[in-house]
Amino acid sequence: MMFSTFFDYFNGLLIEKYREKKKITKLILINSLVINLGILVFFKYFGFISSNLNYLLNLDLKTFNFSLPLGISFYTFQTLSYTIDVYLGNILPQKNIISFGTYVTMFPQLVAGPIVRYSDIAWELDNRRENFTTFGEGVELFIIGLGKKVLLANNIGVLWNIIKSTPIKDISIVSAWIGILAFTFQIYFDFSGYSDMAIGLGKIFGFNLTKNFNYPYVSESITEFWRRWHISLGTWFREYVYIPLGGNKRGKLKQYRNLFIVWFLTGLWHGANWNFVLWGLYYCVFLIIEKAFLQKWLENKPKFISHLYVLLVVIIGWIFFEFENLNEGVRFIGIMFGFGTHKFYNAKDIYYLYTNGILFTLAGICSTPLLKKKIDRLKENLGQKGSMIYSLVLITLLFISTAYLVNESYNPFLYFRF
Repeated sequence: MMFSTFFDYFNGLLIEKYREKKKITKLILINSLVINLGILVFFKYFGFISSNLNYLLNLDLKTFNFSLPLGISFYTFQTLSYTIDVYLGNILPQKNIISFGTYVTMFPQLVAGPIVRYSDIAWELDNRRENFTTFGEGVELFIIGLGKKVLLANNIGVLWNIIKSTPIKDISIVSAWIGILAFTFQIYFDFSGYSDMAIGLGKIFGFNLTKNFNYPYVSESITEFWRRWHISLGTWFREYVYIPLGGNKRGKLKQYRNLFIVWFLTGLWHGANWNFVLWGLYYCVFLIIEKAFLQKWLENKPKFISHLYVLLVVIIGWIFFEFENLNEGVRFIGIMFGFGTHKFYNAKDIYYLYTNGILFTLAGICSTPLLKKKIDRLKENLGQKGSMIYSLVLITLLFISTAYLVNESYNPFLYFRF
């Protein structure tokens, strides 16, 4: 991380110094891309590449799985975007190494995002002003994120872990659906909870970090879903890969090619395993189909059909994401849709629904903007009294979340492994 910080700090200064000499600035940019991506590939993909080469070419290369440096996927993309933006003339280089180091090592979002572009916080690095208003907004966001993680993601994740660890021959159709629905909620509240906490901490210190989630499960198309899910990653790939390749301006075939490249890289970014690549290409297929004809067809249909289509695609997608063993993932999908001799339901399913019914209901409500709209209306109608009631609710939420953490000191976020 220190190397990346100093390396791209000086790259920015060199690009500005030789601004009029295009060949030199282009070489500096290429050098930045090669070195930064080379470091990422070495630590994150060396074992994956060598094992695949061994399999394809019948070689005997040694494979090593290195421990990932903290936050490498996120700060690599941040420093790369900085160098690219300086090269394109979108931003001026940062002259203060401490300010640039603050950008790279910003602890609230370092480990799991959101991916912050330098242009988003360039002014705030040297001119931010902390105040009670943004401090209060930050605390509110942090508590909401903590509640999402501790009360919703952790608890519903327990159910998924139980079902996932059940021998596959003993899983019923209903169990399979209950399990993957639990994971669908778990990964959303886990990741969006982290993002809320990071953005909240940023506000406390005077930074306005990028919004990363906007109720993705209410989407009416896969295109819309990816405008609402992990917004900062989608923005990064659009700005630095999709648009430079030509975007949608050079005909349909090249647009589809560009989508393929972006989603191959999106899947690979998430992890050194073929299930992540398949997950990315899975979404690529649906995005191409939507751009070809499906999105226009959906526009004339009732909204519940669009919602159902999106949820079904997303839920199946999470199976590819979660199961590193593709054979197991395919078998799990088969169970969901009744292939094989699996029971429709068993006594455990009744127990799962009985003990987790309230949790599923809360998760469903909290994954839509319904609750937030109700709270905003309450605060508006009751004025200061409504704000006081809301503050008490937040204090209660903080107390309950803290109580849950007393006996569970190790609570890793799912996206830490990426």
